[in-house]
Amino acid sequence: VIAVYQHQVEACAEAGPALLASGIGPYAALARWIDLFVGFLVTKHGLAAALQSDRARFETLHGYFLDRLVPVCGELLDAAAAAGEIRPGVGAFELLFGVGNLCAGVDGDARYDARRMVGLLVAGLRQ
Repeated sequence: VIAVYQHQVEACAEAGPALLASGIGPYAALARWIDLFVGFLVTKHGLAAALQSDRARFETLHGYFLDRLVPVCGELLDAAAAAGEIRPGVGAFELLFGVGNLCAGVDGDARYDARRMVGLLVAGLRQ
């Protein structure tokens, strides 16, 4: 389970630079990467809850997650801000934290759409 988690973190981390290099534009790259991140989060929500009982293992995986994904998100944010596509000053950690909190409400309630809410958040970054 942990190897799958780490593999998916790596895939998400590698997707950021690939999206930036794809020529779709920095904001579009950021939006697509955040969508991949949301997919990762909603499929791993139960795993995080299960690992909470093993605090040391959870903290190690969470640290790995942050160490890999915060810099990627920062690179995407910086590129979009430099291109004038989003307002400057949004921190990668705070954006990922906000997205994570929006995804925490997924627990099967059909009235809540995490992707839609995250889409609204990302749209709000625009200049």
